[in-house]
Amino acid sequence: MSLDRITLIIAGAMIASGCHMFGKGVPDCRRPQEYHSAVQVPPLKVPAGLDTPNTQGALVIPALDVAPPPPASNAACLDAPPRYKPAPANKAASG
Repeated sequence: MSLDRITLIIAGAMIASGCHMFGKGVPDCRRPQEYHSAVQVPPLKVPAGLDTPNTQGALVIPALDVAPPPPASNAACLDAPPRYKPAPANKAASG
């Protein structure tokens, strides 16, 4: 293979992998998100002669009496997992 072909293959692989490396980085949780505009819809109206679907497992958006406090300026998003540092080994249990 020539060097031009290898370069083209590498460039194609980078493009095909998406723009993750050029992405937004850490998402800004303080901006309004799509789910903030979610509303409860009325129950399904089923025409006469048809069976009503099972809605036992339907999701309900609970009403909030008090708005939660705004997140701190350095708070991580809830969809980002927290940093994890394993606890040191328990020397008494291993000995």
